[in-house]
Amino acid sequence: MSQRPEKGALVLDHIAHWVPAAAAANTALEALGFTVTPFSAQSVGDPPVPAGTGNHCVMLENGYLEFLAPTADTPNAATLRAGIARYVGVQLIAFGTADPAGDHARLAAGGFGPMEPVALSRPIGTPEGERRARFTVVRTPAGAMAEGRIQFVEQLTPEYLWQARWLKHANTATALTRVELCVADPAEAQARFARYAGLLPSMFEGHPALATSRGTLVFRDPAATRAALGVEPPSLPWIAGYALSCADLAKAPAGRETARGRVVALSDALGGAMIFERNR
Repeated sequence: MSQRPEKGALVLDHIAHWVPAAAAANTALEALGFTVTPFSAQSVGDPPVPAGTGNHCVMLENGYLEFLAPTADTPNAATLRAGIARYVGVQLIAFGTADPAGDHARLAAGGFGPMEPVALSRPIGTPEGERRARFTVVRTPAGAMAEGRIQFVEQLTPEYLWQARWLKHANTATALTRVELCVADPAEAQARFARYAGLLPSMFEGHPALATSRGTLVFRDPAATRAALGVEPPSLPWIAGYALSCADLAKAPAGRETARGRVVALSDALGGAMIFERNR
């Protein structure tokens, strides 16, 4: 299992729910059958200073889910609270990369106006004691991508995040495989994301899509999103939910049965929907 792609490739590294309360999110996740990491306060810069945000995570054999909450009055926390006021749920998609400098150059050439790569870190417990997980992140200014914070992350210390003790879940989830985006114009969103990520457009079950080396983005209009997920968009655009592979669908949470698996509408503590599908 490698969480770092080959240079020149991208993977679906993680998504992040922006939530108002970390403790409530943790309770909801445990009720869904997930093993949840302890709360971790985030820092920015080198040397690190508190970001005013913190997270719980659900680590999977491939990729992970982040649940990010504000904890103080900082610029980072203000951004989070503004997003939460729009809707609670997924507001970040991170492409995993081994070449953040190359991604930055492509975004600049494409007119996306990327910010300089930023060093992020957070303390994390390990069986050997506390360590510091480190990342390099490439972002674009707010509004560059209306769907949310679409960014690139280079995992510098994957061994600290993907610890064996956090990879087993009662619901048998193993991988983040797909993100569902609800947009007014799926073809336009697909073309823009393709330029942003440097990937070729594709299709998924008749809908515009973008396939990374591991994981796919699917773009649906509101009617198609309602049909696929059974949820009502709170606004447009909306990162509506995502699919998880699981080893035993019978152990997934209760939800609406579909041809591919089971759709679970999430509580207000989390927002959006999860789709549990059989490992393929």
